[in-house]
Amino acid sequence: MAALVVQDESRTGYTRDKFKHWTDADRDSCNTRAEVLLEEAVTTPEIGPSCTLTGGLWYSAYDDRYFDAARSLDVDHLVPLAEAWDSGASAWTAKERELYANDLDDPRALIAVSAASNRSKADQDPSTWLPPYAGYWCQYVTDWVADKTRYRLTIDPAEQTALAQRLATCPDEPITVTLAR
Repeated sequence: MAALVVQDESRTGYTRDKFKHWTDADRDSCNTRAEVLLEEAVTTPEIGPSCTLTGGLWYSAYDDRYFDAARSLDVDHLVPLAEAWDSGASAWTAKERELYANDLDDPRALIAVSAASNRSKADQDPSTWLPPYAGYWCQYVTDWVADKTRYRLTIDPAEQTALAQRLATCPDEPITVTLAR
């Protein structure tokens, strides 16, 4: 966490459409959302036309539940797009924001979770939201720090306090990060 710059954030100018997301970078008919669902499936679904997924089983770490339908899941940007904007992505190019929104290079960036848990999170940071399943809190905040570090994003003072308090209760394990962009 020491590598993260602490500063106030600003949502000025943010709109979700400034982050082109759910692209099909490898042109295999499966967009980023489907790629995450395929990667995280506990039981692999069948892939139909236009990468329609049927069958399969997924685990939502946010609420410690299993789901047997892809439509019951959202693919969450661990650090939400609006939070990334507030924390420095507003200065990125459109291409850099697209790469962030579709990051398949680090499994911590995007995670398949229940639609209900993702929607309760919305664009909140750990100072105002943690997953409903407390058993996942340490992993969540560790991944949050890794993602913010990877993209050289800032944290605000409330976020810093919340992260420090939560991390103080977690096992002390090193975080490996490969910088993006």
